[in-house]
Amino acid sequence: MNYETIETVIAPGVALIWLNRPDLRNAMNDTMIAELTDAIEAAIDDESIRAIVLAGRGKAFCAGGDLNWMKRANEMTPEEAFEDSRKLAKLLRTIHDSPKPVIARVHGAAFAGGMGLVAACDIAVASHEARFCLSEVKLGLIPAMISPYVIGTIGANQARRWFLTAEVIEAGEAWRIGLVHELAPLDELDAAVNAILGHLVQAGPLALGQAKRLIRDVAGREIDDELGDETARRIAEVRASAEAQEGIAAFFAKRPAAWVPSQEGQ
Repeated sequence: MNYETIETVIAPGVALIWLNRPDLRNAMNDTMIAELTDAIEAAIDDESIRAIVLAGRGKAFCAGGDLNWMKRANEMTPEEAFEDSRKLAKLLRTIHDSPKPVIARVHGAAFAGGMGLVAACDIAVASHEARFCLSEVKLGLIPAMISPYVIGTIGANQARRWFLTAEVIEAGEAWRIGLVHELAPLDELDAAVNAILGHLVQAGPLALGQAKRLIRDVAGREIDDELGDETARRIAEVRASAEAQEGIAAFFAKRPAAWVPSQEGQ
């Protein structure tokens, strides 16, 4: 499908989705939000896709919201503004709840909503020169829709500083506080992302989605008998699945599992 503000590149097992407004540092408007949501949903529905990568064309990952779009939003009624804001909330939820792993490939600026995109992804790999910022309060705004994902990623204590000061977060600090998992030189960024993709395609596709759901459901829960029973029930169900049976059989046969791409296909 042809898009106006993004570009999709399909490689074996991977959907690479480029934010493609480089002249505006990939700032998001309503069109980009709708197109990102559509492209990610399409990748989720495509059985040949095992993982999704979000990246930015040009000099930045994403500078946040397009100020011209935000200015137009100020002319909306409260009801219209609410419905408009829900579209970004849906995009972030689509990324977060994707049964397929989503990787953020970050270079340059990832500000405001761009930082929210990073936080909603499962894994974030950034270049050493990447910078992050929750700049909303400097505009008299708040990082509302992205807050569940940013707080969930860096924790409430770190969020207090960065939400309130709108300071720029350098790449090393972003790694220290847990916003990104790995740093790489810019010219090695693709290699770092590809190395992670290489691990992901070794895993059972259904197991990846179930593992994501497990993290979401278990995080923050009290460790008690109810949680123990729930996790025991889940592993019992997974063990009985065809995917698990294939994985165990492949291990004992010392062969790749059926879902592992062949060397020719890589």
